[in-house]
Amino acid sequence: MDTSMIGIIGIVIMIVLMFVGMPIGFAMALTGLMGLMYLQNWNFAFSTAGIIPFSAVFDFNKLTVPLFLLMSAVAYRSGMAEGGYKVANAILGRIRGGLAIATTMGCGAFAAICGSSVATSAAIGQVALPEMKKYGYDTKLAIGSITAGGTVGIMIPPSIGFIIYSILTGESVGRLFMAGFLPGILQVIFYIGTISILCWRNPKLGPPGPKTDLKTTLKATGESWPMIFLFVLVLGGIYLGVFTAMEAGALGAFFAAVIGIISRKMSGRNFVEALLETGRTTGMIFMLIVGAYLFNNFLTLTNLGEDMGKLVTSFGVNRYVILFAILILYIILGCIMDVAAALFLTVPIIYPIILALNFDPIWYGVLMVRILEIGELTPPIGLNCFVMASMTNTPLYTVFRAVTPFIITDFFHLALLAAIPEISLWLPGMMVNK
Repeated sequence: MDTSMIGIIGIVIMIVLMFVGMPIGFAMALTGLMGLMYLQNWNFAFSTAGIIPFSAVFDFNKLTVPLFLLMSAVAYRSGMAEGGYKVANAILGRIRGGLAIATTMGCGAFAAICGSSVATSAAIGQVALPEMKKYGYDTKLAIGSITAGGTVGIMIPPSIGFIIYSILTGESVGRLFMAGFLPGILQVIFYIGTISILCWRNPKLGPPGPKTDLKTTLKATGESWPMIFLFVLVLGGIYLGVFTAMEAGALGAFFAAVIGIISRKMSGRNFVEALLETGRTTGMIFMLIVGAYLFNNFLTLTNLGEDMGKLVTSFGVNRYVILFAILILYIILGCIMDVAAALFLTVPIIYPIILALNFDPIWYGVLMVRILEIGELTPPIGLNCFVMASMTNTPLYTVFRAVTPFIITDFFHLALLAAIPEISLWLPGMMVNK
């Protein structure tokens, strides 16, 4: 049997295992092991399976994962999300739809120290939703702005999505972080435009809030200093080449904990919860890494990725048509699984095709993370929508209706990023250490 066909059969087996309920990491590991047995022998397969868990996880650079997860968990439990929202609310709350706009901007600010869409929605939602209800905002606009705004968490760095992409492809995580910054800011601007249009068409959706005096605005700005400090420390240090992304994660986690203790917002119990959450998530991601490495070893022996790249380039169609088909695939995957799972499942297969088509892998990483953000909002399994429905005791169909205008905006934003790669590539090109 042709080795590429063996690779395709392996993918089918893995998908079947996933659908019968096996965790994705274990499904990839088992399929990879079976494939290695078939292509080589039992000794080779079990020898590889014995080496990979150690070599895949015991890598100094992979400390980036738990460090940024810890920074995110500590920042969330230290109440740092409130600072960014209060500043935006003080400045914009007085205009029509201002609280919803402030919510979106607050999500963007907190995303710069968080990296998780669910955590961003949860943190900002706890502060913003009561305010919007207080001033008579339409429920769908309030919930929609929080749920959609939370997806910025995996675009604006630090982003777990970019870290995983870096691990799987070997691309610079620092360059990926920088590549996601301007698209993330642009995403916030698109959402602000959506809210403004909705409130212009129907002013009752977001009535103006009270005016805020200068003293209150300055006080709110002062309360946001921890978020500003962490943002400048992490991204500024990476951009200027002062330290690596891993060192940035370590410093970010350390100072997030110190700030939480100094401000007395981080109790011992909260810190333990942050550590436990970090450990659970890190364990899940590392199991996916081990499974992906075993599966990748199998795919490498089949030459499936290389053959797929040659096949796609032989079609003679415009390479952007193929890119469009790949993005459609990610829309579907984003609907039925979380970001980490989709990345581990597809990158080993799709990445060689992207290289064969001569697309910039950093730019492609931004497109991939962006479209998986859209998947966080779309039915039937839009994770952010489920979280918001649970938090607010709102029917799930109401949440999906609330995010529909933002999903439409997302596709315009995605089209712009695809049409103008320089939006994603300008900052990485300016970095001191690339």
